[in-house]
Amino acid sequence: KKEFMTGEEKADEESQHQNEVIDPVTGEKMSKNALKKLQKKREAERKKAEKQASLLNQQPQEGKEKAKKKGLQLEDAEELEPHQYLENRSLQMKRLVEEGSSPWPHKFHTDLNLAEFTKKYSTLDAGSKDPSVKISIAGRIMRKAGQGKLVFYDLVGQSKKVQVMSDPSIYQGGEEAWTKIHELLRRGDIIGVIGIPGKSKRGELSIFPSLIKLLSPCLHMLPKGSAGAVKVITNPEVRFRKRYLDLLLNQGSTEIFATRAKIIQFIRKYLDNLDFLEVETPMMNMIAGGATAKPFVTHFNELNMDVFLRVAPELWLKTCVVGGLDRVYEIGRQFRNEGMDLTHNPEFTTCEFYAAYFDYNDLMQLTEDMFSKLVLEVCGSYKIQYEDREGNMLDIDFTPPWPRISMLDGLREACEKAKNTKWPFSTAAELDQPQIAVPKLLQIHSSLNIEPCRQPHTVARLIDNLVGELIETKCISPAFITEHPAVMSPLAKDHRSKPGLTERFELFVATKEVCNAYTELNSPFIQRQRFAAQAADVDAGDDEAMVKDEDYCVALEHALPPTGGWGAGIDRLAMFLTNNNSIREVLLFPAMKPETAPPPPNLPPPEQNATLEKLRDQLRAHGLEPCA
Repeated sequence: KKEFMTGEEKADEESQHQNEVIDPVTGEKMSKNALKKLQKKREAERKKAEKQASLLNQQPQEGKEKAKKKGLQLEDAEELEPHQYLENRSLQMKRLVEEGSSPWPHKFHTDLNLAEFTKKYSTLDAGSKDPSVKISIAGRIMRKAGQGKLVFYDLVGQSKKVQVMSDPSIYQGGEEAWTKIHELLRRGDIIGVIGIPGKSKRGELSIFPSLIKLLSPCLHMLPKGSAGAVKVITNPEVRFRKRYLDLLLNQGSTEIFATRAKIIQFIRKYLDNLDFLEVETPMMNMIAGGATAKPFVTHFNELNMDVFLRVAPELWLKTCVVGGLDRVYEIGRQFRNEGMDLTHNPEFTTCEFYAAYFDYNDLMQLTEDMFSKLVLEVCGSYKIQYEDREGNMLDIDFTPPWPRISMLDGLREACEKAKNTKWPFSTAAELDQPQIAVPKLLQIHSSLNIEPCRQPHTVARLIDNLVGELIETKCISPAFITEHPAVMSPLAKDHRSKPGLTERFELFVATKEVCNAYTELNSPFIQRQRFAAQAADVDAGDDEAMVKDEDYCVALEHALPPTGGWGAGIDRLAMFLTNNNSIREVLLFPAMKPETAPPPPNLPPPEQNATLEKLRDQLRAHGLEPCA
């Protein structure tokens, strides 16, 4: 950018950098003028605080004694603006460092975490203590309060809460040390506590400390919600951009991700018990294969070539089966460059598995068994409630068996129920002639008043659009949509008794696809034909169609046994089992649009380019190489 600056602009920029100084309080860089204004503001605030303190000192002695009996000064946060709070705490921590007492120690030994402490001592009687043992625990302060000569904290961690009930009479170092530590601590701080376990008179599980140590201060003022509020932070932009605040302050946030972890653990354990082997396949590929999706492109510097982030691990996993690994699975991230909405994120997590000597019927039985047991394990019942994006509460029943709907039969039935509409295809083979099939499918869209998909209008895309409107919308409790046309399933095996169809199914729950599976196509000759048909869709402008992967076809030539393949979206499962209709709720760090658009490039005018080129020529004439 400097290369295109005039001398005056360069001088202005250098002058600006020279004028930048560091705020001694917060360490931020700013201009001298900005720092001068800030210092004036701080000075005014300091004088105001001194005046208030002076007024307090003028109260009668008996008033002071009365205030002292009420307890020490616990918190000044309510009277401060957030920036003042940050400055005060920053100065406070710097003083501690200067005094040789770092507020960020390297280590604090804990005997139990808060979940273990709760489990071990929750059976104590109200008002009792166990003086025979001294325990060290640690956690974050989420509430601070005082009553007379007692200070109370709510210490949280591992989704548990333990009360700290501090009395100066048992504190190590006496009342002076007790006062010093409690005047230092604030809401949000991480602290270590050494003391005896017990319960308050009201029966609240507590620890009675003989020592409290600051382990890491929270320099910012944490937001406070209204009394009884489940969510302190409700703005989704703040929650997703600063997920740590959402996890700290909003009830239920940590449970969502604990449930997500349980889902993954259950699936992994289920497949391990069936002798599946977990493997890892490449994230970067020279060909974007394995799914009909638009890929992300990145650059491989060492090889000086563009590669694709994977859209699916399917082809790699099937080559593992060719190599003799009869049952393999992978749980990992996929990347699809297809936009963002309530149910889609550019990067997402899937589980895919492949099993030799399985077909799609075996896979349907396995899916029913695994998912019904998963729901029972995580939710405690086969029946759950799920609120959709329109606010409708749906009753979803995962009790097996689940209905199976043949795709073309379902479309034919839906057309027969509509007035003046008839399904125009007598056999699935007619769909292999796009010049005839596409106009007929568009006519059905028009007759049923359904908006067609965006261009290009291929047979596969138009059928998928009709299925979405006519069949998927009826699938609330789990249902299998089966026997997709071959034109929609380039990697699935032809149906053994129904020409033009494949042995494939998709599982739908609450109108959304949860998993996709089929008897795998293992003929290298038919696979090459399917890739060629997909290439025609690519030529027609379909950037989600598959391209030919010759290496995979060569692997098939080495014999892929009869195999069943299965894939499911972990994120969508987590949405259903945590009752969230937005995928961003179940991703710790979802993709977000930039908060501000990047500034446009500052390009020089053409005449300035000519001047610069003359200067470069002059430098070269003197044997000097111009800078970049």
